[in-house]
Amino acid sequence: MKRIIPAAILLIFCSLHIKAQYRSQEIGIQSDNDAYLGQGSDRYYTNGIFVYYRQGMPFDEGGKLANKVFGLEFGQKMYNPQSGNIQSSNPDIPYDDVRNIDRPFAAYLYVGATYNLLYKKQSNLKLGAQIGFTGSKAQGEPVQKFIHNTFGFYPPFGWDHEVKGGLKFTLTGEYNKMLLREEIFDINFSSYANLGNAFTGAGFGPLFRLGRTNKLFNSVSTQSTVMNRNGVKANDEELFFYYKPMVNIVGYDATIQSKSGQVPGKFTNPNEDPTVLSMAEVTGTPERLIVSNQIGGAWNSGDRWTVDLSATFHTKDTKEMLRSHQWGSLTVMYHFN
Repeated sequence: MKRIIPAAILLIFCSLHIKAQYRSQEIGIQSDNDAYLGQGSDRYYTNGIFVYYRQGMPFDEGGKLANKVFGLEFGQKMYNPQSGNIQSSNPDIPYDDVRNIDRPFAAYLYVGATYNLLYKKQSNLKLGAQIGFTGSKAQGEPVQKFIHNTFGFYPPFGWDHEVKGGLKFTLTGEYNKMLLREEIFDINFSSYANLGNAFTGAGFGPLFRLGRTNKLFNSVSTQSTVMNRNGVKANDEELFFYYKPMVNIVGYDATIQSKSGQVPGKFTNPNEDPTVLSMAEVTGTPERLIVSNQIGGAWNSGDRWTVDLSATFHTKDTKEMLRSHQWGSLTVMYHFN
């Protein structure tokens, strides 16, 4: 017993010491799906999958920066109309009825890199670039069919009307600034901007956090839980709820619009005979102002793991959409040296 107690104390001390160290790398995955909210819907932004790798970079600790993070990511976003099966409900009509397409079939497949500069004065600037594809090369149809076959969902029909696309390049930027910080509550300003032939637009709004939070240069909220630095963290763990309303301004969205020159199928004339459009590309008319509300909770173990759960409620992407839409998100990251 005399040997066990000192050994246990030493083990606890070592565990605490390890827990207090910064981790310099992380890898993880994010999954978005409307089915996570349990509403039985399969519409609009219906699935997203993303893989992330981030590494803390060296920085001048005597300068303005408190952290610097380089990131790589790979992802796919998938969209369909009010249903992924637009076959006519009339058995006498043996073809897809494009009048059921209120949001285009589309997918976006990309790889990207980010460079996140995090400042001691509680702000960060994250710059990035993405290269990818829309259209058939984005693999939306085979991925959706695989998911539906695997989990026993209905067979998708309608991808013949997918928005045409090609090679896409987009520059991204994100800026966050802490406005008010109390012991268990803070208010932040969040914003982003995109410029490219995949997405062009911007958004801004507040971020409210309630609970145990780190400063913005080492937090789940700014994707900066890794750091290339020795020493003890100011706050080992994070456990908080957050609310992030945002106003989004849309300039161009390649999952809705097309530069192929083809006339939009359904939306040229809603009463047009669908047989004429049975194989046509169907595009939409984007809403220029969109409001989103994200509610979630995040946990950072202070050592190896980060988990983020959220629900996003989004107004209509296109003028033709019958409803607004919503989805759930789950992100899990593993930190290592």
